[in-house]
Amino acid sequence: MAHNKTPIYTAFAANTIIAIVKLVAAAATGSSAMASEGIHSLVDTSNEILLLLGISKSQKPADEKRPFGYGKELYFWSFVVSLLFFALGGGFSIYEGIEHLMHPEAITSPMWNYVILGIAFLLDGYSLITALKEFNRQRGDTPFWKAVHQSKDPATFVVLFEDAADVIGILIAFFGILLAVLLHNPYIDGVASVLIGLLLTAVAVLLVRESHSLLMGETGSPAELSQIITIVENDDMVQSVLTHLSMYMGPEEVVLLLKIKFDKGRQNSEVVDTIHLLRQNIQTSLPRYKNIFIEPV
Repeated sequence: MAHNKTPIYTAFAANTIIAIVKLVAAAATGSSAMASEGIHSLVDTSNEILLLLGISKSQKPADEKRPFGYGKELYFWSFVVSLLFFALGGGFSIYEGIEHLMHPEAITSPMWNYVILGIAFLLDGYSLITALKEFNRQRGDTPFWKAVHQSKDPATFVVLFEDAADVIGILIAFFGILLAVLLHNPYIDGVASVLIGLLLTAVAVLLVRESHSLLMGETGSPAELSQIITIVENDDMVQSVLTHLSMYMGPEEVVLLLKIKFDKGRQNSEVVDTIHLLRQNIQTSLPRYKNIFIEPV
């Protein structure tokens, strides 16, 4: 299945515009929470670029250097994005908040913050809806969190959680600025910035865990492996499948190794023909299993 880049392009366009206006507003009003949100959107923009880079690199054909292809490039760059989300987004927001708590500064012209946060909420909300629709399309009837853990396409769930963090972060910034102005307490603005940083850190930990698991190599789903065993053992030449090893090299590319016990007394030519037939049957039913190695025992 080809990658649907629409959620990434939508998030990139929204975050680019939002980052600029947020940082300008932060400089004009002195809001720590708005500065954190500006940094957050700027990091998000760079994340989309890295995800698109990962998708592009992952689609390179296999060669002598990478005989199994470049599919894991996407997993690598998704892992990098997760780390950036933690280090730049979460770290800078917490630092900015602590700095504002140590050196509080009253917010001037808060109306600009409200207007910009409102625009950002609409843009990020639209981007979130786009990413959520694509994720729901991919997961089908699978429960949400189970689908996140089982997903082999990090580009989709990274953008989804990134957009969700954007929307929640905007709400935190809005109420932080509002309360700071109403209560004449600039410390609340700094607290809001810290909360945004903690939110980004929590999301980053989740993304790092999921991306790391994919990068290290996840096996095929139990349902698919059970289907493969059924296909193989239904052949009259086969006694049983002794071992099955698999690993995702990309969202739609799996390497599979099977050790199969064939009936005794069969000619070598019969075994070879059966292996070719089994490989063809598996790939017809499950096209993502592109590299299949069958070892007769």
